[in-house]
Amino acid sequence: MVAVGTVAPHFNLQGSNGENISLTDFKGKNVVLYFYPKDMTPGCTTEACEFRDFHSAYEEANTVILGVSPDPFEKHQKFIEKHGLPFLLLVDDKQEAANAYGVWKLKKNFGKEYMGIERSTFLIDAEGKLVHEWRKVRVKDHVAEVLRYIEENMK
Repeated sequence: MVAVGTVAPHFNLQGSNGENISLTDFKGKNVVLYFYPKDMTPGCTTEACEFRDFHSAYEEANTVILGVSPDPFEKHQKFIEKHGLPFLLLVDDKQEAANAYGVWKLKKNFGKEYMGIERSTFLIDAEGKLVHEWRKVRVKDHVAEVLRYIEENMK
């Protein structure tokens, strides 16, 4: 399991731009790595659109936003187009990053158990160290809270 204060786990995943994306691609910038369950669902759409709406403020804070879910490339493309998302979504169809960050969990919904993403956000500094994590995220006000943390602690 990943721990705050340690080097963030490496990943190499297909991005919504068609290229392989790794954490090292963003050295020198802070990275908000947010894991979400599924494109086009209400909570995930709200979260993605809030990151979209705050995108320029994150850029001003030298911070890149990366969304990660198990959805395929094509579904990410549709999600981005439908909602005008200005950041990359990463395909984690084998749950490599989700397992590395400890967010692939047993979930329960309407009495059924299944494995899925526990909505979580990780803040990684410009040197690749994990500096903060938010687990079991509630979407309401989350994006603003992450930005506030960056503005107060990452100068």
